[in-house]
Amino acid sequence: MLWIPITLLAAAAQTLRFMFQKRLRIATLSTGGATFARFLYAAPLIGLVTIGYAMLRGYGVPVMDWPFWAFAAAGSFCQICATMCVVALFQQRNFTIGITFKKVEVLLAAGFGLVFLGEGVSLPALGAISLGVLGVIIISDAPPVAGSEGPRVFNKATALGLSCAILFGACAVFYRGATLHISAADLFARASMTLLVAISMQFVGMAFYLKWREPGQITQVIRAWRLAIWVGLLSLLGSLAWFTAFALQNAAYVKALGQVEILASFAISVWVFGEKMRRSEALGITLLSASVILLLLLL
Repeated sequence: MLWIPITLLAAAAQTLRFMFQKRLRIATLSTGGATFARFLYAAPLIGLVTIGYAMLRGYGVPVMDWPFWAFAAAGSFCQICATMCVVALFQQRNFTIGITFKKVEVLLAAGFGLVFLGEGVSLPALGAISLGVLGVIIISDAPPVAGSEGPRVFNKATALGLSCAILFGACAVFYRGATLHISAADLFARASMTLLVAISMQFVGMAFYLKWREPGQITQVIRAWRLAIWVGLLSLLGSLAWFTAFALQNAAYVKALGQVEILASFAISVWVFGEKMRRSEALGITLLSASVILLLLLL
């Protein structure tokens, strides 16, 4: 059951990272720039950790077959798109609702895991996970940003939330697939090398994208280093924990437990950003939290 505390650590680090990314987006950076901050400052750190650990333990270069590279590339692409969606979502709704919307990823991770890896979940566990769907439906029926017009449920916030959920759910399964196709000496070496490959792909891809579509954003990210470096540090900690958990357990279960970040995001939303929450939104978050508790009791 080592994956449980590792997943809790990953969820906490991810919630704090999103908080700093929201601050960056509010301050000076575009959605792409706030997303790139994660890869710019995390890439050299994970490189040092991975290479340093291998040298310390006397490990050689792990064996990586072509499915590893395919899974890593697919996961990297999905994660970039998902992160951009969730950063953009923070402009549409408050911090807690932004985090909660993406939590439907756990349901999608179960489906993707079955399709791509042949890993299913038990019916009782699926029922516990499905309880969160009701919460998401309740949360989605909320007014859009003040001063804007549009439908209550099928609006831009819903589209962004569901998009990032699909992409995050897919990347979790793809990353687990990558960890299953790398032959390394131990669990941490396997997880850290997979993360190094993925984040290197993301760094190069985002750098080219910003240079092409958003000239000047890379310079802005560098200038915002005092805040952006925390995004990189928390990204490193959270990603290492996520990848280790994926190497140990079915991605759907890992993501289901990861929903505890909703509670942390609620605290940040109220105490840091001074945001208020409607009763229906609180009910939706309660249902999602209950699904996590039930899942833990069933495992």
